[in-house]
Amino acid sequence: MQTEKVIDHITNWLKEYANNANITGFVVGVSGGIDSAVTSSLCAKTGLKTLCVEMPIHQAQSQVTRAQEHIAQLKERFPNVSDARVDLTPVFEQIKSVVPEVEPSAQLDLSLANTRARLRMTTLYYFAGLHKYLVAGTGNKVEDFGVGFYTKYGDGGVDLGPIADLLKSEVYQIGKVLGVPESIQVAAPTDGLFGDSRSDEDQIGASYDELEWAMKMKDEGKKTEDFEGREQEVFKIFIRLNTVNQHKMNPIPVCKIPVNLL
Repeated sequence: MQTEKVIDHITNWLKEYANNANITGFVVGVSGGIDSAVTSSLCAKTGLKTLCVEMPIHQAQSQVTRAQEHIAQLKERFPNVSDARVDLTPVFEQIKSVVPEVEPSAQLDLSLANTRARLRMTTLYYFAGLHKYLVAGTGNKVEDFGVGFYTKYGDGGVDLGPIADLLKSEVYQIGKVLGVPESIQVAAPTDGLFGDSRSDEDQIGASYDELEWAMKMKDEGKKTEDFEGREQEVFKIFIRLNTVNQHKMNPIPVCKIPVNLL
């Protein structure tokens, strides 16, 4: 990958899109992970106003520290960058207190994790509406179009996806050139939605390198029976997630009314 040229291409694309939409800047949720760090850096490089929003919900201190380190570094380098911190923990706890109680389960944990992501989306759009900004998505190609590893109408609810055509490995390459803090570059990827230390790999069952391989194999028309051992296991994981998460990747179905009924 021609990293410098890709950076320039994305930066120019962001600037042109915003100018055509008569928008004055971007808002980005910064989590302490590589994807949000790269996205916010690219937005900052446009010269347009870039608001970095930190939105902890029972967040691990390591994630908070990384997010704050990145934001501080961006503000030093780019005068167009500002930040806001909204602690959504009390809001999250209030929602938990008013919905009906159910027995603890993995499904409850997932529902609450998705609720966190949707609270953050709502907060980002509050700032976007307030300042007439665009919400910049932080999803990469593997997450957005491979395994659907995001929350529908949560972190998937954005105005544009600057890095959505980049594989995770490519995001890391760009992050290095952009000068993303080393602490973020070496941290294990995590969505931070469960209030514990589980990583993306823990949740998915495969690393991003493995998922990139599986995505390539699927694009080449390979089948599960073409592999064995760990490769077959990873390919099965990819195909399963790609299949069950199509509802996230495709437009919502619309019931078309026959003309004779109108």
